[in-house]
Amino acid sequence: MQLKTEEIERIIEMSLTEDIGAGDVTSNITIPENSQAKFSIRAREEMVVCGCNVAELVFSKIKSHGKVITEIKMQDGDVASAGDVLLEGYGDARVIMAAERVALNLLRQMCGVATITRQYTEEIIGFKAKLLDTRKTIPGLRSLQKYAVKMGGGQNHRIGLYDGVLIKDNHIAICGSVENALKSARTKAPSGMKIEIECDTIDQLKDALQFGTDSVLLDNMTIAQLEEAVKIVGGRIPLEASGGVNLKTIRNIAQTGVDFISVGSLTNTPANIDIGLDME
Repeated sequence: MQLKTEEIERIIEMSLTEDIGAGDVTSNITIPENSQAKFSIRAREEMVVCGCNVAELVFSKIKSHGKVITEIKMQDGDVASAGDVLLEGYGDARVIMAAERVALNLLRQMCGVATITRQYTEEIIGFKAKLLDTRKTIPGLRSLQKYAVKMGGGQNHRIGLYDGVLIKDNHIAICGSVENALKSARTKAPSGMKIEIECDTIDQLKDALQFGTDSVLLDNMTIAQLEEAVKIVGGRIPLEASGGVNLKTIRNIAQTGVDFISVGSLTNTPANIDIGLDME
């Protein structure tokens, strides 16, 4: 997934409106008008860098005062150590103070997702399984989070409900059976769109194979069940494991031979990365 400028700007405008409102009262009454300052945004721990261009854009979106000139020092995907400068700038002090929190919030969010994603991918090196994200994202920030997953070495699953068919347990419950759900999807799915179905049991997996699906999500299955599922499928279609995945369990899951492992915690509980802005 690549970030679109208009999407970044939407998120920044929303975030600045939420934070600044009618104005930065404290800075406006304590910092003399037209005061100039220099700042650095630094990593305070090791991390995968992601989002410096987003943070940079925040400083250019505040129009009520003067300008801030910024320079990105580290690129997306780089690994930063504690003390490394990610971004630095010089300009209107009031603008810097008004932009600080939004810039740091978005940068910390993206670096956090990229960093935890890298940790997960390192656990499954040597296995064929690829790491996937999910739709369990922070509302309004999905595009930034899914981009950060890519920068951390993971892959994107569906971006939303509109770009992929994933028949889940509640769809099956409403349709009445795996057979009914798959037959309906096969008849009505947009041309060329792949169909995936969630299976909670081995019996459901067998039904999915019988009635036709492009891939199967194995939900909350034990290691033994995953191994059995891989054996039954025999490589005919991709298998995705989901549920109960963490840094302690993902390697054992990868060893079963599944093709993909999806992890909701990449985006719904990203690492709390420590990044700070310091005036110089």
